[in-house]
Amino acid sequence: MGNGFQVQDRFAEGAQYIGGRLRHGTSGHHQEVVDPATGTTVLRYELAGTDDVDAAVAAARGAFPGWAGLTPGERSEALHRFAAVLAEQADDFAYAESLQCGKPLKLSTEFDVPGTVDNASFFAGAARHLEGSSAAEYSGDHTSYVRREAIGVVGSIAPWNYPLQMAAWKILPAVAAGNTIVLKPAEITPLTSLMFAQAATGAGIPDGVINIVSGAGRDAGEHLVGHPDVVMTSFTGSTEVGKRVASLATETVKRLHLELGGKAPFLVFDDADLDAAVNGAVAGSLINTGQDCTAATRAYVQRPLYDAFVSGVAALMESVRLGDPFDPSTDLGPLISHQQRDRVAGFVERARAYATVVTGGEAPGGALADGAYYLPTLITGAAQDSEIVSSEIFGPVLVVLPFDTDDEGIRLANDTPYGLAASAWSRDLYRANRATREIAAGCVWINDHIPIISEMPHGGYKASGFGKDMSSYSFEEYTQVKHVMYDNTAVARKDWHRTVFGDR
Repeated sequence: MGNGFQVQDRFAEGAQYIGGRLRHGTSGHHQEVVDPATGTTVLRYELAGTDDVDAAVAAARGAFPGWAGLTPGERSEALHRFAAVLAEQADDFAYAESLQCGKPLKLSTEFDVPGTVDNASFFAGAARHLEGSSAAEYSGDHTSYVRREAIGVVGSIAPWNYPLQMAAWKILPAVAAGNTIVLKPAEITPLTSLMFAQAATGAGIPDGVINIVSGAGRDAGEHLVGHPDVVMTSFTGSTEVGKRVASLATETVKRLHLELGGKAPFLVFDDADLDAAVNGAVAGSLINTGQDCTAATRAYVQRPLYDAFVSGVAALMESVRLGDPFDPSTDLGPLISHQQRDRVAGFVERARAYATVVTGGEAPGGALADGAYYLPTLITGAAQDSEIVSSEIFGPVLVVLPFDTDDEGIRLANDTPYGLAASAWSRDLYRANRATREIAAGCVWINDHIPIISEMPHGGYKASGFGKDMSSYSFEEYTQVKHVMYDNTAVARKDWHRTVFGDR
């Protein structure tokens, strides 16, 4: 299969990874992993059932005392070995990620895989820096300090748009902090999550620390979230499903981390570098065929630059090359499935009644007709409250709207229930700083859109969820903070005892 391993052979023993080995699911139902570029089935496997989730949670629970009991340095060494194994297997990971997602190999090779390796290296170092408050005598009579402790078994659910990176974002901070984990990837894209867990075993991370259950959300996912031995759930996906996850987690009083939908504004002031903004808008809206919750989806352009911006974006979009994900010249691959392609097309078709499709707006034919391809699409003339502006499309579609004053631009940028990411484009320091202060989003880029780094947190405001992936801030999700207080007086009867014993 292209790069040297046959997917069906690789997972002949099943697509569940529990207690350090592959096994078949027990749900009685099968799932196909389909190459969205060709419509070809690359793996057929048995989905996980509730018994598989129970087994995975039991494996994680059994591994927890030993893993949590290691020193931070020992966990750090294991994660450094893990990062090295991931780097050694980079080509296989890139191939499998492109095969199951349809993303261009150059994206998998230059973004997904190196980002994951870097994440592993970062958390290998971060494992030794679980910081708390310095010890001090805050009361005068006692010494206080803060411990950060692992919380137990984490049950996480990852989406299909970045299966490898999302597996890393869920697993690495959890295990670096001393927890064990059961991850449910999207059932249509389990390949690299399974490979990630296998690589961990190959690096010497103990069996049961990292487990993968490949199952349907309504069965395996809901059972995992509601499991009494799972103490925390981290979910990345749509806001609607996130509400269901939150409801289930609340029933068992679980800690909850949600990274949900987005509708990122791309705010261009009239002093911006027009060429930079045009290039940034096309790259930021088409990354991963637009299937990115931080992708640029709503471009607000101050009126003096509006016409030139629209012309520039349209011309650049029309030059983007769709094709075979494994062809080095391909810029844009298919959407994840024909169902998703049709969903995106539905948004665009409905928009024709009230807006203008400047370019794109259709699926290509010819050699690409069997894949889930859709042309890069630019839309103008839509109202702020229209569906195409307000709803998360998750495809290669950018809507451009004009604005006049800075106040109006920032107001429009914030006019959304979401708040995951945004960007502002200006050469004026004061304008840029105002945008970073006033735009309600978990990440605000200035004169760029999309880059992420392991050292900085990722997470949203409002309906985009709460909590952080990546960075040392993610340990806030995966550790329990404990206050320890020592009496320093050696006095049997304290002054405050008078409130209970009286003045005798």
